[in-house]
Amino acid sequence: MLDKLKRLNTTPKKSGEQYVVGLDIGTEYVKALIGVLKEDKIEIIGVGRTHQELNDMQAGAIADITSVVRNCNEALNIAEKQAGTTVRTGVIGIAGELVKGTTTTVRVARKNPTKALDVPEVERIIGVVQKRAEERAKQQLAWELGGKEVDVRLVNSALVGIEIDGYKVTNPIGFQGKDVVVQLYTAFAPLIHIGALERTAQELDLDLLAVAAEPFAVARSVIGDDPNASLSAILMDVGGGTTDIAVINDGGVQGTKMFGIGGRAYTRSVEKDLDVSFAQAEELKIGLHTNKTPQAKVPAIEKALQKTANVWINGVELALAEFDKLDHLPNRILLCGGGSSLDVLVETLNESQWYGDLPFTRKPVVQYIRPEQVADIVDTTGDVTDHTFVTAMGLLRVGADTLQQQDGPATTSSNGGSSNGTFKERLDRMLRV
Repeated sequence: MLDKLKRLNTTPKKSGEQYVVGLDIGTEYVKALIGVLKEDKIEIIGVGRTHQELNDMQAGAIADITSVVRNCNEALNIAEKQAGTTVRTGVIGIAGELVKGTTTTVRVARKNPTKALDVPEVERIIGVVQKRAEERAKQQLAWELGGKEVDVRLVNSALVGIEIDGYKVTNPIGFQGKDVVVQLYTAFAPLIHIGALERTAQELDLDLLAVAAEPFAVARSVIGDDPNASLSAILMDVGGGTTDIAVINDGGVQGTKMFGIGGRAYTRSVEKDLDVSFAQAEELKIGLHTNKTPQAKVPAIEKALQKTANVWINGVELALAEFDKLDHLPNRILLCGGGSSLDVLVETLNESQWYGDLPFTRKPVVQYIRPEQVADIVDTTGDVTDHTFVTAMGLLRVGADTLQQQDGPATTSSNGGSSNGTFKERLDRMLRV
């Protein structure tokens, strides 16, 4: 309670300005970014980061709510002190193997093909796609959990593409046609995980704008609001407990995959092979990068790390193999997250032939996502220095999307035009949960 009161005693917000917190609750660290919306961009004005204890998280999901709340509160206090204001609205990321994100394609045969499509009909079609995607997510989770049924909730949804009688359109309103094909990205998560995040927000006295699938948030961070964005890339967010993958094709999220191998799996390997404590193993692992590890131990540590890297790269290959509806995979891999800082991980991506059986047209190029590459988000603190903050930046983007939606839906003119962005932009804002 005292910590909450401390957060209430900072400088009041300027009238008319909108603030949002992006809260990345990772296995290793909690990161809090405070952003203020300025016209067509977001300015980061506060940054906080706190280390998590070993048992606070399990495979990307909260395992100890009380401890995680304490860590989040500390990170928020740091960010709010720097920003000079308290913020009561936020977006929290969700990760883990049980978060299911896919692109679903549905073909609808219209009874009256000569009637022009209108907004209510398009919304009904979108509803059909979402329902079908939900059933698919439930079936997949039940299969993975040995037949156990799990309640799920939609956490993110975004339009990928619309075709009418084989003709791709960006705004279907006003078009005639018989066959409408809609591609929609949806992400669902188990209610138990979402409930833990909602409880965390409640304890932090945060008005939760959205719970966002973290690979979707990363995708939003690099795509931005450009309706003509044609980015094609594979995004890999390697955290402490999980690896989250998003495939973007021509600016649309084709799907997201997650598996439970992150930075801590590498530490566990060193812990086991060198017979040391977890804390010592972490120090030895990090020491390789900083040249502080004793040279006599380097070969054994590198061998342990490479064993985990080999398992990890197999997970990447299996995850990407599930995107079998794409003619080919993008040849660009963009990395973020603290776990991706491991040299052995990048070397394995660059030097092994893991991609040989996948539909790449050429060897993929591997790069880190730099904060300055994130669309329409500017850091004014100087503390957002590397790829480890990209996920939290993506959560700020989802927060801005949600606030825009709450400001009121745009109207559609009689000729199908929009008074507030393209149809796809407006529909995307309506779809994002």
